Amino acid sequence: MPIATPEVYNEMLDRAKAGKFAYPAINVTSSQTLHAALRGFAEAESDGIVQISTGGAEFLGGQHSKDMVTGAVALAEFAHIVAEKYDVNVALHTDHCPKDKLDGYVRPLLGVSEERVKAGRNPLFQSHMWDGSAETLADNLSIAQELLERARAAKIILEVEITPTGGEEDGVSHEINDSLYTTVDDAVRTAEALGLGDKGRYLLAASFGNVHGVYKPGNVVLRPELLKELNEGVAAKYGKPAGSQPFDFVFHGGSGSSPEEILTALENGVVKMNIDTDTQYAFTRPVADHMFRNYDGVLKVDGEVGDKKTYDPRTWGKLAEASMSARVLEACRNLRSTGTRIK
Repeated sequence: MPIATPEVYNEMLDRAKAGKFAYPAINVTSSQTLHAALRGFAEAESDGIVQISTGGAEFLGGQHSKDMVTGAVALAEFAHIVAEKYDVNVALHTDHCPKDKLDGYVRPLLGVSEERVKAGRNPLFQSHMWDGSAETLADNLSIAQELLERARAAKIILEVEITPTGGEEDGVSHEINDSLYTTVDDAVRTAEALGLGDKGRYLLAASFGNVHGVYKPGNVVLRPELLKELNEGVAAKYGKPAGSQPFDFVFHGGSGSSPEEILTALENGVVKMNIDTDTQYAFTRPVADHMFRNYDGVLKVDGEVGDKKTYDPRTWGKLAEASMSARVLEACRNLRSTGTRIK
């Protein structure tokens, strides 16, 4: 199937919300990691989300120019072609973009999709993320309003992060402390500024103790039940029925989360969970194993010629792709998206 149309992407998110499952959102940095993600989704019979961070886009732009927009556009165009060979729907998303990178990343990419839509085509990306967690909430939401208006016109969904996620990702870092918990007041202010779908659809990355990076279960205090409080607070404010879930939540910093924490998050409105650290390791681990096991073959040691079949990138690249796709398959099982593809 091709990359999801705006209509299909909306249907994907609606189905996840109703079915209390979430889509793994897999960060990719190359054509090979893209194929690994697509393969994992296909084997799980799950639709999914592939995303490119600012650092990933810079890497994709090549080390000569390191142009983020070039890198993101190139991989997105590639994805539009190769995704047709996988029997699942996949949405393209850009990950964390702070204020100082908006003009070099999200805004130009919105412009690309705006031109495509004016020409009667679908947008290049299906959603973009604005990470204003380092700003005051007032400034964060002011910028979000501008971006949401442009995104809506381009048939794109906006993701907003209103309060910090701990740890560090692509140069955006926050201390691990009590500020990592979104309040009901934060959620109400967000709804007041961005609406509840009437001004354009958005995904909300609320904080419930999330931390980027690698942590063993128990090292980070997650409170996914907080998401229920946020939904209930906003529902009461806007006269929504009891038990309704006004927000489509995103789970950031999920590495090391326990199965129970993940399931609680799903029950409380999470429809997208970002996965990067775990898939990076899954991709790299078999490569390291191959290099250690075949040291004399991948290196021309002591004047020898090595073994071309051993150092051929295709040899160890296939192992990396298979390992990463298996981790994506596991993520689909954990998030209950296995077998839920739109046929």
